[in-house]
Amino acid sequence: MIYCVIPPELADELFDKMVDYYKDNLNVTVIIDRREGPDRRNRKGAGGDGAREQRTIRDRRRPRVPGTFPETDAPAD
Repeated sequence: MIYCVIPPELADELFDKMVDYYKDNLNVTVIIDRREGPDRRNRKGAGGDGAREQRTIRDRRRPRVPGTFPETDAPAD
């Protein structure tokens, strides 16, 4: 799915034109951006009390099973 996002300032001018332009392409949906308020993506102190200033990236893969494993090579002929 592809979204064609139109800013609200240009909605009156562009929305109907873009819907008509993409009417034959079912993978495109034309929408009007209705977000309001400040952009919170780059805000300092995100996380409430500021205790976590930087996002922690963790490895979510399962840990390797401890122990030894049998050989996987085919026996020699």
